[in-house]
Parts: sequence; structure tokens; C-alpha cells
Amino acid sequence: MLLGNQGFGHAVRIRDTPGMTSSSAAPLVPLLGSLHALQVPIPYPMKTVTVLIDAPARGPLTLIDCALDTPEARAAIEDGLAQLGRHWSDIDRLIVTHHHPDHYGLAGVIEERSGARVQMLDVEIGRGERYWHMLSEWLPGHRKHMRDHGLPEASVEGIRAENPRVHPASRVEPLREGQSVSLAGHEWEVLWLPGHADGHLGLWNEEESLLIAGDAILPRISPNIGLYAYTRPDPLGDYLQTLGKLEALNPRRAVVGHHGPVMEGVQARARELRGHHHERLDFIGAEARREGRSAYDLSLAMFPRDLDEGGRRFALAETLAHLEHLRLLGQLARTWDEGAQVWRYHA
Repeated sequence: MLLGNQGFGHAVRIRDTPGMTSSSAAPLVPLLGSLHALQVPIPYPMKTVTVLIDAPARGPLTLIDCALDTPEARAAIEDGLAQLGRHWSDIDRLIVTHHHPDHYGLAGVIEERSGARVQMLDVEIGRGERYWHMLSEWLPGHRKHMRDHGLPEASVEGIRAENPRVHPASRVEPLREGQSVSLAGHEWEVLWLPGHADGHLGLWNEEESLLIAGDAILPRISPNIGLYAYTRPDPLGDYLQTLGKLEALNPRRAVVGHHGPVMEGVQARARELRGHHHERLDFIGAEARREGRSAYDLSLAMFPRDLDEGGRRFALAETLAHLEHLRLLGQLARTWDEGAQVWRYHA
């Protein structure tokens, strides 16, 4: 999620960028009526993020998620709009599933170009979205959090208060769980699907059994579930409840943020992800009982492969989410090691 090599911060104002040629354009994927999915390039291993465009013949145009603020992403979205005979200035509303850079980065640009309303779940505005406006103020807390859990000092110093690919919106309107929003001529229920992000939003249309899931569930990879300085205290516990909610909904199709745009078999995938996290809980619990260690040292056992500096911070955050879940359940303890200046997890 965050705390990677990409850093944090506000982007500079953009220059207009020519759209892609039709031969290089990503095709729009029809989903439901006027709602289409567009795969937008991002410079991460997932390669693309799903941006949704609802462009009714009559009525306002809505985007759901908006990718990073990069020339490639701007060109892809511009071309997707052009395929529907639309332009940036036609966007009336942007709904953001969560505040991570690849879903939120262009929000401020869209707001400036079109005057669009930007909407997020109220929980996400108070935590994640606020994060982008307070990077410098929150940076010392981020560094202390990682340092206290054993991250080497060289990597701690790599956490920066800047991200040129994120241009936050100046005003964000809250959506609330249980609220109804209109898309593609249908009503959609606003869902709260925390874990990957504290205020992760989903949209559910029961009539079509269609879920706009963002990164709450993914078909080929497990969404990163990490504990950071500014997140809720038990993101893994939150995510396990989200998986239970997705199992109960059992949508016929889900529009996903990566490796999509559409997946089926959501119920089975939710069960698979629950099993995956329980296996990790068993593993890391056994490791901590065998030898008390910092979360960073335990992350080297959970993620033994070579990782770059940013990847290692992700690994620490995910390991920490599992350790804290076990601690809150009373299955592990943690003790401050005064000599090493770190928290150690143990039986």
C-alpha cells in the first residue's frame, strides 16, 4: 500500500497530454448498461488498475477510481472517455473505493479539470484521505512505528513525505454505509469492506448480483493487509469480517481493481483467502512461540524471499497485522525490549 519507495506528497499541476492512438488504446469492457470498465496502466507489478466509467446518454458522467497521476494513466482515461464521445470536462462525479495511490492519485486533477464531486466512504475520509494532506505532520509517527517494530534505520530513513503521483482532492463528500447511489440506471448499496484500507468502499447491486469490489477481493493475489501508524488497530480482524460479508453476499460477478476487470467465484475465493490468512496466523504464531522476536525479524521468516526496500516494508506491515491480531485474541504477548528499543512478540 503506502510506505514504499514511491514516497508521499502532492503532485505538480499537470500539462495536457495527447490521448493514445486507437491502436494502442485499452478497449472498454461493457458491464451493465452505460457502465464500462477500463484497464489503466500503473507502474506496479499488477500492471493495471480498473477505472469504471458510467456515461449515460442523458445524465451526469461518473468515474469510479482514477489511477495514479502519470502521463500514461491520463492518456488512457482520456482515450476511454473519447471512446464514449466524452471528455475530462464531462465528469460530474468521482467515487473512490479507497485512498491508495493507484485508486486515488488523479482525484485532484479531475476535480480541477471538471469541477467534479469527489466521494469516498466517510470512514476513509477521516483516516486515509486525510493522510495525503498531512504527510509531513504524520511522517515522524510513521517512522517511529516502523522503527519500534524493528525496521532497520536505513529503511526507516527511506520513508519520505512526498508522492508526485498523488494529487489529492480539495473537497471530498462522504458516502455512508447503507446509503444508495445511482449508477447505470440502477440503485447500488454502499458497503464498508475494511481490511485492505480502513474505509474501503464497495457498491452492491442485488438485482444484477454485481459487486464493485475495488481491492477488497482479488482473483490472483491476496490484497495487502498491513498495520500502519494511522490505521485501525486490527486490520486483519477487519478483513476476515469483510471476507465473511462477501461470502454471505455471494455475488455472481465482481468488478475488481486488479487482474480483472471481472471475476466470478467470489464466495469460493473469499473462503480461499480466509484459509490463506489462517495458515499465516498459524505459522507466525508458531514462530513467535518458538523464539520471541521483533515483527521485522518475524517478517523475514514469513516472507523469506528477496524483497526491495519498499517490499520489505509491506512485508513488515502485513506480518505486524497478523501478530497484532493474535495479540488482541490473547494468543501472543509483546514486551518492550529496552536495550534493542523494539517490541518483541512472544508466547
